Amino acid sequence: MQDSNRKRFSRRSFLQTTAMAGGGLAASSLLAAGQASGAEKGELASGAVILFQGDSITDAGRDKKGGAPNNTQGLGRGYPNLIGGALLADYPDKKLTVYNRGISGNKVPDLAARWQPDAIDLKPNILSILIGVNDIWHKLSGRYDGTVADYETGYRQLLQQTLEKLPGVRLVICEPFVLRCGAVNDDWFPEFDQRRAAANKLAEEFKLDRVPFQTVFDEAVKLAPPEYWAGDGVHPTLAGHSLMAKTWREVVGI
Repeated sequence: MQDSNRKRFSRRSFLQTTAMAGGGLAASSLLAAGQASGAEKGELASGAVILFQGDSITDAGRDKKGGAPNNTQGLGRGYPNLIGGALLADYPDKKLTVYNRGISGNKVPDLAARWQPDAIDLKPNILSILIGVNDIWHKLSGRYDGTVADYETGYRQLLQQTLEKLPGVRLVICEPFVLRCGAVNDDWFPEFDQRRAAANKLAEEFKLDRVPFQTVFDEAVKLAPPEYWAGDGVHPTLAGHSLMAKTWREVVGI
């Protein structure tokens, strides 16, 4: 990649890109400290617990038998591993605990069914959620009949429950994303965009951090084809996961 292309993903370029994203928060809001939980942007307390939740994109082949925190097998091969490893290296004095509890195939109802043991009981200080692809993918394959309204309602209930039981938690809403290649075709639209807009709406409603993954990947495909970032249009490559990790840290500020 040429130097001029690298600059596209500089901090300034990132902020300009997210500021132009429709249906979500402006970049100034993304990087402000207005978190509903009261946690300050960039604040990372000693002993903090960081939890990643979602579907196969988050799961990324993690070892579910032990699910050990701060462990390569337990964190999987994707963006939670990349973020977790970087945080552990950058903050060795903080005694951080990083969990991955993503499960392949999960939809919002699946998260709700396991939320107490896999989220609440872990008492995270930062809880990152990426969910939504399977809510439409399984519908297209005839294995699920949930609507956009069901997705939004279920997701809202999950957030409300979390904030009630963990009033000090910092919630991070990751924007669902797809790239137009592989399994992703015209049948996904406009419903996928409606579900994505619902996730962005909830982030704004609850004044939570929003990681604009779709916006960033839309910019990335100007530099390399969609398959470079996600071979089947859904599951990121190493390059895709690395871009996700970089974006997440930019937004969350740690």
